[in-house]
Amino acid sequence: MARMVMCRKYKKEMEGLAMAPLPGVKGQDMYDHVSKQAWGEWMQHQTLLINEKQLSLMDISARTYLGEQMAKFFSGEDVDKAEGYIPE
Repeated sequence: MARMVMCRKYKKEMEGLAMAPLPGVKGQDMYDHVSKQAWGEWMQHQTLLINEKQLSLMDISARTYLGEQMAKFFSGEDVDKAEGYIPE
């Protein structure tokens, strides 16, 4: 039986992650409050942002930006879109 969590993004009980996606307190919070579906959607959106905005994860400002976008994504706020991306 899958582990269920009250998903922060969708505000309903959904299947949880198999393990914490990040280390430390932030990872534990995601494990406890983010569904597997929401995490997958964030990973796709994050990839679009990194590619279309040509972000370097070596740059602390890029990592800070992605962290801010992640917090907005899971709280249901508007997040930045990837300019130039046209879905198929």
